Amino acid sequence: MPSSPCAVSAIFLSCLSFNEKRRTMATSSHLNWLIIRNNNAFLLKKRDVKKPFSTEPNNLANVSSYRYSGIVHKKTLGVVPAADKKGFTTVLKKGKYAQRPAKNTVRVNFKAGPRRSLKKLKNLLTGSKYRKDLTQAALRRASAVLRSQKPVQTKAKKPAQLSAKKPE
Repeated sequence: MPSSPCAVSAIFLSCLSFNEKRRTMATSSHLNWLIIRNNNAFLLKKRDVKKPFSTEPNNLANVSSYRYSGIVHKKTLGVVPAADKKGFTTVLKKGKYAQRPAKNTVRVNFKAGPRRSLKKLKNLLTGSKYRKDLTQAALRRASAVLRSQKPVQTKAKKPAQLSAKKPE
């Protein structure tokens, strides 16, 4: 065990430069959350609401919390309506390319009908080893998007009740 401070700092520096490909140190997601949690552009605060809402992309529940945050985590998922209003699109942020924004996101369209699309989404999430705690939230969000695209059914108006007696 090295006893001099120079030896300790040399070991620390050698550990930092061990991986030549990554020269920058990334901050933890917890530290990032502590920095942005009370003050960011995506917060939507309302009176008499304890938990503020969040309008950030890739936030599955639109709640401002560490768990659902789409900014601070390496791997995130967003479910948005498709461009042609038929089906939905998932936006996956990959943790591997955190420092490369061009390669960071993958968009996958789902248009094969509600049941099949939700099954495909679940298979995609389990296959890509996405966070298990948010898989159900992603399925709920996709289901809500599909429900919003259904045409509104209006009740057929009944004709006016004809009276039993006809005027003569």
